[in-house]
Amino acid sequence: MKHTISVLVEDEAGVLTRIAGLFARRGFNIESLAVGPAEQMGISRITMVVPGDDRIIEQLTKQLYKLINVLKVQDITEVPCVERELMLLKVNANSSNRSEILELVQIFRARVVDVAEDSLTVEVVGDPGKMVAIVQVLSRFGLREIAGRERLP
Repeated sequence: MKHTISVLVEDEAGVLTRIAGLFARRGFNIESLAVGPAEQMGISRITMVVPGDDRIIEQLTKQLYKLINVLKVQDITEVPCVERELMLLKVNANSSNRSEILELVQIFRARVVDVAEDSLTVEVVGDPGKMVAIVQVLSRFGLREIAGRERLP
């Protein structure tokens, strides 16, 4: 099962490295990672999606609390939250298929953030199902790159 872990940390250099090192030493994978300022000045929120059962997550939580600069660790998997993903897709686009791609982008309420001679970069925000659907639809044109994803409590 995938768990979403929210970690409040003091905003200091090296905190993220220590957390990533803890996961690496224990052989745990981080599937998704988002870092940004929290509500309070000088505090950052690290949100991670981690695969594992309840026992593993409990062990990781205890280990995280032992790290310097970690203030609070919370498994928010079952907490009601707003889940949004942000994805950037670079799609092959030429003069013959560009208008079709632009129509599809509008249908998904996405937006074009960069235009090149042979590609379009599209920003998509929404639930995970929307991400899967737009990737499937645009993949027939050829996807050059995909980046992004985030879950917020």
